[in-house]
Amino acid sequence: MEKLKKQLERGNYMRICVYGAASPTIDSEYFEKVEAMGREMVKRGHSLVFGGGGNGLMGAAARGVKAEGGYIMGVIPKFFDEENVEAICDFCDELIMPDTMRQRKQIMEDNADAFIVVPGGIGTYEEFFEILTLKQLCRHNKPIAIYNIKDYYAELIMTMEKAMEKNFIRGNCRDLYMAADNLEDLFAYVEAPVQPIHTVKELKDG
Repeated sequence: MEKLKKQLERGNYMRICVYGAASPTIDSEYFEKVEAMGREMVKRGHSLVFGGGGNGLMGAAARGVKAEGGYIMGVIPKFFDEENVEAICDFCDELIMPDTMRQRKQIMEDNADAFIVVPGGIGTYEEFFEILTLKQLCRHNKPIAIYNIKDYYAELIMTMEKAMEKNFIRGNCRDLYMAADNLEDLFAYVEAPVQPIHTVKELKDG
């Protein structure tokens, strides 16, 4: 807990939840950039909340945080261990093992001050859209940032824009998240003062 205490003493401390790939077979540049992001988080005084996986970009984020002595909270369902679903990060300062995926997401959300979405698959997309939907419904007002490494999320961003053009998504949804391909812009957004929350009606009808 000493690591956490030191980070808490810094005025800009945030618990940043990182959503990202579990796959270990992706291009090495993704690993390098996400690990660097983890290092930068700690240099800025922040700690990590993540899905507890030891592989993929989840593992890369944790390794970056660990390398700089930062605090790591992992949240991974028990069945991942019992059914050998994937490797579990073995150096978390705190590892929570709920029963279900739904509980996992709730614990991560409750323990986060901001969310960063790095490249990932089905689970990462699902986590992004759920946390974005909850923000649109005014269930939270936490920053949501997409780390668009190697333009990975270009098609997703384009799809969102198309949906806004066709009025399936309100245009003010753009204000609920941002995308950046560099750490300077990413952290500038995450660390910026939180804007006043709208009402659900404003966000749905505006």
